[in-house]
Amino acid sequence: MIKKYLVERRSWILLFLFLQVQFLFITYLDSSIPITSVLYMIFLSFIIFILFLIIRFQKETSFYQSLKDWQGDLDIMDIAEATSPFEKTITDRITKQTKCLKQQSDENLLRLEQEKDELLAWIHEVKTPLTTMNLIIDRIDDEKLKAQLIFEWLRIHHLLDQQLHQSRIPFIQNDIYIENVDLENLIYKEIKSLQSWCIQKGIGFDLDIQSSEVLSDGKWLAFILRQLITNAVKYSEASDIMIKSYQHHHQVMLEIQDFGSGIDPKDLMRIFDKGFTSTTNHLDQAATGMGLFLAKKAAESLLIRIDVESELAKGTTFTLTFPKRNEFVQITSM
Repeated sequence: MIKKYLVERRSWILLFLFLQVQFLFITYLDSSIPITSVLYMIFLSFIIFILFLIIRFQKETSFYQSLKDWQGDLDIMDIAEATSPFEKTITDRITKQTKCLKQQSDENLLRLEQEKDELLAWIHEVKTPLTTMNLIIDRIDDEKLKAQLIFEWLRIHHLLDQQLHQSRIPFIQNDIYIENVDLENLIYKEIKSLQSWCIQKGIGFDLDIQSSEVLSDGKWLAFILRQLITNAVKYSEASDIMIKSYQHHHQVMLEIQDFGSGIDPKDLMRIFDKGFTSTTNHLDQAATGMGLFLAKKAAESLLIRIDVESELAKGTTFTLTFPKRNEFVQITSM
C-alpha cells in the first residue's frame, strides 16, 4: 500500500524535489543569499513534507483499503466513510451499481424459481401417464415386447428423474435432511427398479454389504446410487456387477464395480463434466452427459467423495467415501 501511495503521489514528490533544487540553484547564482540558511530551510521542508505524507497516507488510504477488503457483498456495503469529493463520487457510483446488481440478482432468482416450479409441475404431470403406461406394460403377455417397452419406459423415467434433480441442484442446501440411512435397502430398491433391464441384458448383482448404516440424505443418496448403478448396467453385458461396502479409517466406503466396456483413459478426467458424453461412443444420441455431473454435484453437497478407476474393455469401479460423523457440522453450518 505504501509503494502504491508513493507512485500515486509521485507528481507531488517530484514537484517538491524540483522546488528544493530550484532554491539551491538560485542560492548558487546569488552569492548574497546565505547557503546555510537555505540548507536549513530545505532540511525543515523535508521533515514537514515527510510528516505531511505520513498523515495524508493514513487519512487517504483507509478508504481505499476498506474498498480493497470489501468482499463485494451486495447486501453489506462494508466501506469506510468517504471524506473527500472524489471518495464520495466513488461511493455514490458503487452504491448505485450495487443496488442495480442486487435488483437484477433478485429478478433473476425470482425468474429461476418460477421456471423451476413450472418445470417441476410439468414433470409431475408427465409422471402420471408414465405410471399408467407401466401398469399397461405389466399386462402384456409377449415377454420380448414387454422387455423392450420396459427398457424404453426406464429411459424416459430416468431422463425425467435427472431433469427433476437438475432443477433442484441449485437449491440442494435447502433440501438436505441428514439422518441414519440404510444403505442396503437403498441399493436393493435401485436394483429392483432396474430388474427387467438387467434380466434382458443378462446382468446380475453380487452384494457384500458389511457396513449398511450411513449418515446422509436418503433422497439425494438414492439419486447418486441410481446414476452409478444405471451407468454400470448401461455399459455392461452378460456379467455381474459387484457392490460392496466396508469400513476404512472410520469411514464407510461403497464400491460399485462393473466388468463392462470401461472408460478410455483420456476421458477419465472429464466424465464428471457437464454435458460430456465420451469420445469412444461419441455418436450415442441417447447419452445426455448429465447423470455423473449431477451425481458429483449432489455428492459434494453431502460431503461424499467419488473416485473412479477404469480400464478400457475391462470395467469400471466407482468408490464412494462417506464423511465421518463429526464432518456433518460443515453441512449444518452452510
